[in-house]
Order: sequence, then structure tokens, then C-alpha cells
Amino acid sequence: MASSEIKSGALVSLQDLHPSSPYFKQGASLRLTGKLQEYSVETAIATIVDGSDSLKINTQHLRELSFRVGSIYHQFIGELLIQPDNEAVLQARVDRNVDGIDLHLYYQSLRLLRQI
Repeated sequence: MASSEIKSGALVSLQDLHPSSPYFKQGASLRLTGKLQEYSVETAIATIVDGSDSLKINTQHLRELSFRVGSIYHQFIGELLIQPDNEAVLQARVDRNVDGIDLHLYYQSLRLLRQI
């Protein structure tokens, strides 16, 4: 019998998400944080950025989006879908506004967690 267990999202930065990364796998459950660059109501696609890295987020399965006027940072948990052209899209199942987050401290703690 196939397991229907929902996996927790591995903490990953956008810089860590590239084709040679161990996180760049079809169906990988990930948690990503970034600055909301754009959002299309028609397609339900958001784009988050961190520095020069970006990722498209498919939000069609989210019941309540927490996008607010003036909100900047969002964290998404979902499964990675890799398109035939090797472009990745996160199929989001959770979204939360994380305005006020200290990204420098967040990424420092992420590096420390990986050392354990």
C-alpha cells in the first residue's frame, strides 16, 4: 500500500536549488523563503527572489493566500515539480507571511543546522 504521508519541507535557500543540488528532485518536499517579486491572479503563479536567484510558486491549491499590500517576504512549503526544460516550480501547500524576518540570521541558522 502506498504511503500518503505528507513530508515536512526541508529548509532550503534559493541558492541551494540548482540542478546539481540534492534538493533538486522531482517531488522533493521543500520549505523556501524569498521576497515576493510578482503574483498573477489569473495563473496563480507567484515568483519569489533572493539575490539573483528566483523560483516560481504554483499557489492554485492554497485556500487562503496571505499576500497583503506591502508584504515582502513569504515562506512556502510544497513539492518541487521539475519541468521538461529543467525549470523548477514549487507546488505550494502552505504559505505564510514572514515580514520582519532577519534573512541574514535565518540563513546563518540554516548553515548551523546543516553542520549537525
